[in-house]
Amino acid sequence: MSSIKEVARLAGVSVGTVSNVLNRPDLVAPDTRRRVQAAIERLGYVRNGSARQLRAGRSRTIGVVALDLGNPFFIDVLRGVETAAQQSDLTVMVFNSNKDASREAGLLDTFEEQRPLGVLITPVNDSGEEERLGRLVARGIPVVRFDSSAGHGNGCSVAVDDVLGGRLAGNHLRAAGHRHIAFAGGPFTVRQVRERRDGLAAALGPGDTLTEIPLPDLTVATGRTVGQEIAARPPADRPTAVFCANDLVAIGVLQEMTLRGLKVPDDLAIIGYDDIDFAAAAAVPLSSVRQPREQIGRTAAMLLLEEANRPGEHEHRQVIFQPDLMARASTSATAR
Repeated sequence: MSSIKEVARLAGVSVGTVSNVLNRPDLVAPDTRRRVQAAIERLGYVRNGSARQLRAGRSRTIGVVALDLGNPFFIDVLRGVETAAQQSDLTVMVFNSNKDASREAGLLDTFEEQRPLGVLITPVNDSGEEERLGRLVARGIPVVRFDSSAGHGNGCSVAVDDVLGGRLAGNHLRAAGHRHIAFAGGPFTVRQVRERRDGLAAALGPGDTLTEIPLPDLTVATGRTVGQEIAARPPADRPTAVFCANDLVAIGVLQEMTLRGLKVPDDLAIIGYDDIDFAAAAAVPLSSVRQPREQIGRTAAMLLLEEANRPGEHEHRQVIFQPDLMARASTSATAR
């Protein structure tokens, strides 16, 4: 590998001039800049980013621990993180905890060793990682939770009002005439699932029936299992609508209804949560409770950068966005 000294020697300039071309090209005369760039290309020189960070005394990397990269929701959130990071010339290092607490702990150990500029995380357990995350903060590594609440003002967080989201879904289904509604989601140890169910329950009135269908995970496969369970019931005992804890589950239910020759929404109305791109693109476009996914990511990254760059002036904030209901064909028919 070539060095910056070799580039300077070939271009006939000082090492400082090469550094200026790389970092502050506006300070270098055009002819000199072209000569240095030609030397860089000829030698195939690539700057050592790690060494640069060491000299600067701080990392230029943001660490991200996502809960489930198999869910497009988190991919969209990461787009927002990357937008904010690029504006500050930062690199984003993404890891997937896959909802595994032990894997998450190992990733946090890695961050403690690598000392990134800061860490964005959706904890596996909202309240179970306070001590572990506190160790990062004690080492000067800011932590911001996204799609999660910090609680008690302990750090910054960015989340969505999931109780309101559940209430929006319930109100929408009741307005369509549904009185026997199922909720499909789990595990209920996950705050988001629990609060979405609670919001739905709060929207129901006297005489309404809520059937809970607990799930071990929120995937298309478990959604198909929900569809099988509902379709196997006698028509008189079936819920007329199902609110799914995320869009992947809703897509699975829709697939199973289609395979079994049941019509959506005539035989079963379906509404999901997140409003991922696949929701509107489904064979029967899915109604969904929309979260501002990219805005969540951008806001979390901006809070992190603010704390990293101005630690003495920064005040922790818990940002809570309001969800929106996107009504589509999967709930459009008038319920029986």
